[in-house]
Amino acid sequence: MIFALIGNQNCGKTTLFNALTGANRHVGNFPGVTVDEKSGTVRGHAEATVVDLPGIYSLRPYTNEEIVTRDFLLNGHPDGIINIVDATNIERNLYLTLQLLEIGLPTVLALNMMDEVRENGGTVEIDKLSEELGIPVVPISAAKNEGVDELIDRAISAVKNGTKPKRIDFCPAGPIHRCIHAVAHLIEDHAVRAGMPARFAATKVIEEDRDIVARLSLDENEREMIWHSVLEMEREAGLDRHEALAAMRYDFIERVCAGTVVKCHESRERRRSLAIDRVLTHKVFAIPVFLFIMLTVFTLTFAVIGDFFSNLLEAGIGALGEG
Repeated sequence: MIFALIGNQNCGKTTLFNALTGANRHVGNFPGVTVDEKSGTVRGHAEATVVDLPGIYSLRPYTNEEIVTRDFLLNGHPDGIINIVDATNIERNLYLTLQLLEIGLPTVLALNMMDEVRENGGTVEIDKLSEELGIPVVPISAAKNEGVDELIDRAISAVKNGTKPKRIDFCPAGPIHRCIHAVAHLIEDHAVRAGMPARFAATKVIEEDRDIVARLSLDENEREMIWHSVLEMEREAGLDRHEALAAMRYDFIERVCAGTVVKCHESRERRRSLAIDRVLTHKVFAIPVFLFIMLTVFTLTFAVIGDFFSNLLEAGIGALGEG
């Protein structure tokens, strides 16, 4: 039984790996790259191995770390995924989670640093978050070894029972939804032969992941049909393919977090700053507000302040002349 341990950088992944394995670990290198490969036996479960994959933010293969992670998930044949998420920055971390769910492996989300969230007056509705994501969610503190035993039990149970994510579709009806489903339907047989989930392969094809496209062995007619579907989606959505997929994921994350995450207490100054930022960076109001501010600065500089100093200078020169 092999688990892939995956998460963003600086989310406590190494600390959790140590808590899961104790001293039972091996360090080497992934084939063809200098990225460290760490694996170890899960304490108390000799039949279970966990592989600590590099910290990443996405499965788009731009870095060695992202390539290593994607290839391990597709070629390393893990039985399950333990996805560690920083509970103090949950919105950013869930972006990777949604991509992992598309792979369709039994997955458990380890919500780390929950002790910090509680200490600062925040909370996360665990059951509701689990329902929204369609996977078990376990609150933990890897640094304090809290919740780790439950995490191990839930992960092993998910694999033994073959409990796959209940949800891999995060997009409401619309051009992005239609495009993903059209591409997934078109490449489904190719994806099965290549040993990868159709939904995951579809988003990779839309993102122009050349390696995935090559593995699917699509013919020219199929490539043309996919290209047409993507262009139609970009035209209707008003976004390019990468922006469209990112918007789909972040819109879902925003909705989920709005209903499950209670933010830590913030100072009055911090809340005021956030309110101002929302106005100054608003896609409609930002430019008018900027122009108003610049006009105000111009008026103050050349009319009010300028007149004041001009009159003051004239008065000074006049006083010197009279003297």
